[in-house]
Amino acid sequence: MHTSTRARRALAAFAASALLLAGTLASASAANAAPPPAQIVRMAALGDSISQAAMTCSSLTACPANSWSTGSTTTVNSHYLRLRAAGATALVPYNDAVSGAASAALPAQAQKAVAQGAQYVTIEIGANDACTTTVAGMTATATFKANVLAALASLAAGPSSPEIFVASIPNLQRMYDLNKGSSTARFIWAILGTCKSMLANPTSTATADVQRRAAVQQRVNEFNQALSEACAATAKCRYDGGAVANYAFVKSEISTRDYFHPSLSGQAALAALTWPKTQWVS
Repeated sequence: MHTSTRARRALAAFAASALLLAGTLASASAANAAPPPAQIVRMAALGDSISQAAMTCSSLTACPANSWSTGSTTTVNSHYLRLRAAGATALVPYNDAVSGAASAALPAQAQKAVAQGAQYVTIEIGANDACTTTVAGMTATATFKANVLAALASLAAGPSSPEIFVASIPNLQRMYDLNKGSSTARFIWAILGTCKSMLANPTSTATADVQRRAAVQQRVNEFNQALSEACAATAKCRYDGGAVANYAFVKSEISTRDYFHPSLSGQAALAALTWPKTQWVS
């Protein structure tokens, strides 16, 4: 057999293999693509007071209408409103997040979303696992990850097989730094007992207090890594890539009810930060 003939046959075989591989990759990509928004008729928000938009109303209660995830307030422009604008006109939102919830509550919330038939689920969890009375009381990172994995497994196994979006935890050290110089903020933190692990003795520059705050933020960083890994191990799950964790909130984006939670404009910032990372944009 001439060398040129062998070369032509090898080239033809290579081309056929390349076409087959391209077709396989295209099929896989299509299979992994999120359904068009028009097919999403139920969504659910899981997590804590951040997704409940606590401290954005006139009282110290939750105000889910202002939620970055499922809220109906137009100035926030939540994921719910963005999906509706993209064609999900029949979309029904459920806010299953609970103020004060830590990761241990997430699996039960996930089961609730499954029962509701949610086809899109957002998760924002972890601040309360770090915001404890003492540093020693913070949730262990391994426990946090196990709780998140259990919740994601419940969602993935549900009959609606939802698209899942996991937001990172805000930088708690940033929340402290923004308002530590405000006597009003320090007074409110003391009265409400807000996130003592981070906010106790807010004016102290003693080594022990500086190290305590650093330890809390380090645990938050570990939680965010756990969220990323848990999401990567779950089908149809998107992590925000640290968009929320890396965002430098400004004072106007923090509620003056408790000087710690996102304000109405903070909720709008969360929606704007996270939406580009979802299945329908990125």
